[in-house]
Amino acid sequence: MKIQIPYFEKPEQKYAYLRQHKTTMLAMKKASIKHADGVCTSFYLPEKSIKQASKELVLPEKPETLNKIHIVPVINTTNILDSHNDVHINGIWNRSVNDTKRKRLLLQEHLMKFDHIISDEVSVSVKTVDWAYLGESYPGKTEALIYDCLAERQRNDYMFNNYVKGWVDAHSVGMLYIQLFLCMNSDSKYDVEEKNNWEKYYQLIVNKEMADNNGYFWAVTEAKEIEGSAVPIGSCPVTPTMIVEDAEGSEKSTLINAPEKSTHKNAYSLFNY
Repeated sequence: MKIQIPYFEKPEQKYAYLRQHKTTMLAMKKASIKHADGVCTSFYLPEKSIKQASKELVLPEKPETLNKIHIVPVINTTNILDSHNDVHINGIWNRSVNDTKRKRLLLQEHLMKFDHIISDEVSVSVKTVDWAYLGESYPGKTEALIYDCLAERQRNDYMFNNYVKGWVDAHSVGMLYIQLFLCMNSDSKYDVEEKNNWEKYYQLIVNKEMADNNGYFWAVTEAKEIEGSAVPIGSCPVTPTMIVEDAEGSEKSTLINAPEKSTHKNAYSLFNY
């Protein structure tokens, strides 16, 4: 959940507000399902970012003849501060991915409606990759929540065509917060715990400029993944489509190529592990 706080001229005023409302904000976040933003949000991305440079679009001569495609989207990445002022920490999805036995869904814009299902043939995994694998110039690695999907044209013709044409370059995870910590760059004697959290998790963030500007963030160490969605703009800025290919015929025709593709075991009661 994205929580809006009032504007304050001085950081000390902001920290006092956060301190006063911390318990309420934690409860609000845990009581809501986090989705992508409905409006455009600015991110602090480096000028030399090579976002999605790993993808190569190769459209077939007659894409309208395709009826089934294989899609591998990145639904979420860790160690990057998102527009909800959250940083997802490595290990956030371990319990959810390993213990959840329900069927996964790839949706259109988080709408849990039959006409917005893109695929219900979804396998999920967490893959540790270099940022460069995702087309970014950040140093180090991230844990990518990856969906491996088979989509049929007749299920959602509109989004099928969007993927085939290479127009889907952002995704978002619908999730429940399980464990999170308020991190504040405050030197107040009343914020020792929050300052310790800041020092512990700040070093993991690849877009530190955003954290420096805000002076606080939420470190999310555990969450429950509910669904993954294709969205125009995601809360997390690095969630590209890695693979789109023809899933029919003896020889698959790759539409969007990535350095490597992952294979995952398929899973199956909605909000229960």
